[in-house]
Amino acid sequence: MGKSKTNKFRRPQFNAEGLSVTAVKEVEEDHDEVCDGVDSPAGELLEKLQSPSADVREFACASISRLVQQSQTIPGFLQRDAVRRLGPLLLDRSLAVRETATGALRNLSACGGHEVCEDMVKQDVMTPLTALLRECCAGFETNDALSLKGQKNTVEDVANEAVNLLWNLCWSVNLLSYKSLLPLSLAHCLHTVTEDNAELLCSMNNAVLGTLESVLRSSQADMAHTLLRTLAAGSVWNLKSSLPTARQAQTLNALMATLSQCLELDAGTLIPQLRQAEVARSATASEAGNMEDHQAAAGNTAVEEMDEEEGVEPRTNGKATKIDKDFSDLLPRGKEELREATALLTAQQTSLEIIVNMCCSDDPSDDEWEEASSSDESEMCPDGLSEGNTSLLSPLCLSAEVHGALINHNIPEKVLKKTQFPSSEAMDVCRHNPTWKMLIKKMHRVQYRALTCLHNMLSTMDAESLGGAAALQAVAQHLSTLVFSPPDIPKEEEFLEAVTGAMRSLLQIIAYMKIPQCMTPQQLMSLSEAATCCDVVSVRVNALAILGITGSTLAQEKRTAETLQMIGNALLQVATKDANLVVCGEALDALFDVFADGDEAERAAENINLLSALKALQPVFKAKIRKEGKGKYSPEQLCVLDNIKVNLRRFIGYLETVVKK
Repeated sequence: MGKSKTNKFRRPQFNAEGLSVTAVKEVEEDHDEVCDGVDSPAGELLEKLQSPSADVREFACASISRLVQQSQTIPGFLQRDAVRRLGPLLLDRSLAVRETATGALRNLSACGGHEVCEDMVKQDVMTPLTALLRECCAGFETNDALSLKGQKNTVEDVANEAVNLLWNLCWSVNLLSYKSLLPLSLAHCLHTVTEDNAELLCSMNNAVLGTLESVLRSSQADMAHTLLRTLAAGSVWNLKSSLPTARQAQTLNALMATLSQCLELDAGTLIPQLRQAEVARSATASEAGNMEDHQAAAGNTAVEEMDEEEGVEPRTNGKATKIDKDFSDLLPRGKEELREATALLTAQQTSLEIIVNMCCSDDPSDDEWEEASSSDESEMCPDGLSEGNTSLLSPLCLSAEVHGALINHNIPEKVLKKTQFPSSEAMDVCRHNPTWKMLIKKMHRVQYRALTCLHNMLSTMDAESLGGAAALQAVAQHLSTLVFSPPDIPKEEEFLEAVTGAMRSLLQIIAYMKIPQCMTPQQLMSLSEAATCCDVVSVRVNALAILGITGSTLAQEKRTAETLQMIGNALLQVATKDANLVVCGEALDALFDVFADGDEAERAAENINLLSALKALQPVFKAKIRKEGKGKYSPEQLCVLDNIKVNLRRFIGYLETVVKK
């Protein structure tokens, strides 16, 4: 026997003109009744929010959405704790319920005015709203994260209601008026939803921009306000195209000053000071206060565990796309110093991510192989070989205004300082205090973001802006110290991805400018060996590119054949054995660069039997592209792989002519 089909309630449309006469009468009568009663439209609808049926929950939310458009009904809902009862439904399993619940809160915020909005924020509506917006962002990226089978509602529908609710709250709540965490919740949320959201820009207005600019101009020195200003700066950058022309220069300067001041703070000094302040405060606390601290420490264990989940998605187009899992707002009361330290590190990480995006080209990314590479057929020389990838060697251009602002505020210098390993004193403080241990990963993440930021600045700013040849040599020495000073090359994946990206960009510029560099081929080989064992594809690709740049430079020098053989064997090993075609292609591309020209390169190629090795590899590489290509790789990657396949055939032809000499 089949199950009987549940009757579906037709979801009422949001009615800007309000309720029917009958509904209004019922509500007005209800308003005169005892507020605690359940037998009323408001009470009955709120009870239906707990129904196991998604259709009933949706109907209740849609009905509440209509009712609250009549201002006289709002007190009745607020007295029955409507905000807290609707909040969890923002994360309901049903997209339709999510949309209508968010719509109900949106109408409540729009029709209730300033006081209702403040009350909604105080009742913690931001927690489910922020979680919903983050899920919506993930849904837009994956296209199916929230699109459940059989549901007509889309992530876009839900996000539209959520964003409008956020706008209403932002307009009504003064971000600078609270001494609580509410402004930070709002700012985090706003920063998240404004990134790469062209549709959102259409609903932008001067009220939101004015609020953000007032935050940028604030001067409170505590770390919470530093983080608040940084998040506001990120939102302003995301919304830059909506700024009135007359205010752009002034706003950009305020934005850059905010980032500069944040990066100027020394976490290595401040974290030990904050810990000392916590110890001093605890020493004078009452026994009851000490007991509270003990309970708070237990709570922080959960925070520490949650922090382990914090991560970063692969960058798209060179931008830092992050999964925002900062749980600092969950730290218990009484941990003000730890909260300040967390806010400081979060602000610095966010500042660096904003600069990463400022210095990001709109051209396709290296990681996704959507750039023009040395494999591009269109750049072939008469002998069938590419002249080289000049686009990688010529810095991409920032706008003159952004470029000037970065230089005027000494941003490159401050970014470089943040690429250093975290202070040993700060690390020791955190290691020896369980509740502070969560900061260790955050300190490292600031360093990783700084390295990524350095990579983007090297790719987009001209050498003179970065200090010229002497400064670039100093950067090379600094990166060399980071990688080669420890007894073993660090194997942390996020560090390797960031540092190899920065070294790749730096070596490209150094090779182009013919600047002597401090890193020896043997050191670079050891780095590449460590990197090629990494599971992260972008790390392996960077390592191979570094070998290609180094080898092509050495090929123009005397008595380098032995080193070229070592590089050639390493590249052949990867091209033959790596399971990822993108990595194999990068290895082949590097081989083309290293052995394209020069007596030393010809001698080395002969010694490692490069011609016969490539002839054996050619049919295998073609077969892999044909067999695996369409299922595993993007159209852009396949286009580059096809170009490499053509280049491989031509390069083999070139080697054959060399052998016949």
